[in-house]
Amino acid sequence: MEISWDKLNEDIQGCSRCPLGAGAHHRVPGQGNPQAELMLIGEGPGRDEDESGLAFVGRAGQLLTRMLAAIGMTREEVFICNIVKCRPPDNRTPLPEEAAACLPYLRCQFALVRPRVILLLGATACRYTLGETFRVSRERGRFVVKNGVWFMPTYHPAALLRDESKKRDAWQDLKQVRDKLKELRAGSSSNS
Repeated sequence: MEISWDKLNEDIQGCSRCPLGAGAHHRVPGQGNPQAELMLIGEGPGRDEDESGLAFVGRAGQLLTRMLAAIGMTREEVFICNIVKCRPPDNRTPLPEEAAACLPYLRCQFALVRPRVILLLGATACRYTLGETFRVSRERGRFVVKNGVWFMPTYHPAALLRDESKKRDAWQDLKQVRDKLKELRAGSSSNS
């Protein structure tokens, strides 16, 4: 069965797969370019996102917008979403069963966007895409290739707000993403 954006968003809005939706003001499916080369995956909506229905609009989202601008990209060029689509209480880390309930939506988003590069923002995004044993603090900054897609694990913008010493590492990761996108585009144009 082929999924469409409209059907996927309708399914997310009507979801009752886990208890998170019952406490949500808004479900936050994500937004951006539906054919983006770069997809960003975070953990889950916070208070600002829950109130607005948009991903990454609070302080961490404002930092993310500046980070993208630093590599010459806008939010409109990328697709931004989260592992879970509803805010966990008190912004806690999503429970494994909550993440598992939302992962089919993320897989559908991935299938619709078909990004070439995915920037994983923080431990939760890495854990549920690269595996339970993956540690951002140990393995960030190195691409992981899965099924022809380049995954770059890095720190979540909220972590950078808490610990500015991590910003240098995150900047290195972003420059690698920028360079990989350029390399992939150059490879595509030489193959056409």
